[in-house]
This record gives sequence, C-alpha cells and structure tokens, in this order.
Amino acid sequence: MKSLLKPFLLVVLLTFSLASLAQELQVQDPYVRAVPPGSPVSAAFMELHNQGSEQRTLVAASSPVSEVVELHTHTKVDGVMQMRRVESIEVPAEGKTLLEPGGLHLMLINLKETLTPGSQVEITLTLDDGSQIELSVPVRKTQMQPMSNHQ
Repeated sequence: MKSLLKPFLLVVLLTFSLASLAQELQVQDPYVRAVPPGSPVSAAFMELHNQGSEQRTLVAASSPVSEVVELHTHTKVDGVMQMRRVESIEVPAEGKTLLEPGGLHLMLINLKETLTPGSQVEITLTLDDGSQIELSVPVRKTQMQPMSNHQ
C-alpha cells in the first residue's frame, strides 16, 4: 500500500502544479467572429494576461467546431497585409498579449458548423509546459475591418 502512495501523491502534486501555472495565465474578453453559412474559416480573439513572474507561451489551440486551429498573425509584405501562421504566441511575465483583428489571432479552419451570434464555441489553449486552458467562447457578429493598401 505504501509503495502505491508515493506515485499517487506525485501525480496529484504534478497535476496541481500544472493547474496553478495555467491559472497564472488569465483570458479576458474572448470571442469568435460569426461567419455566414458555408464559410470555411473564422477567427478567435482575446486578451492573455500573465500574472506570473515568468514568460508563458501559447503553442497550440484546438476546437471541436473546426478541423484545425492555427496561431496566426498579420504581416505587411510588399505593402499588402497577409496572414501568416506562427509557431507560438508569447505572453510576457506580468504582462499581456492581445489577440485582435489585424494582429495575432486564432484561425479556426475547415469549420464543421455555422458559427451564429449568441452561440458558444469550446476552445482549448495549450501552453509550452503542457498545461491547458479550457474556454467557452461566445460567438459575436463583428464588422470586417478594411485592410489598408489592399490590392
């Protein structure tokens, strides 16, 4: 019995440690952009606040409403704004990172259902330490922002 107690306690402590690390990263004002029926993609936006003393890094995301969720940013290439996939999104110690239209965001690709205003989307964020943050994110109707210098 004693031989089983130590591994069990280790698993419990590790679980609580990962949970407390994830709690250092707070998510505020998350939302997913509503899209017309048949649209294959949408985007999710939010504020990531790091309450901890060490940088945190978002390395992946997933959602049951899409086949793939990618971390993205916008960059200007030859005067034209283009979306690009990024490997990670850093949140500085005791700082914040905005995921917003025209900047960093989550792309929900190959949607499996129509995202209508007022519904909720489940999104899981995965951090560099393996911890995860489970979110229930509202779908909002938003106006598309015009892109300057769009050709």
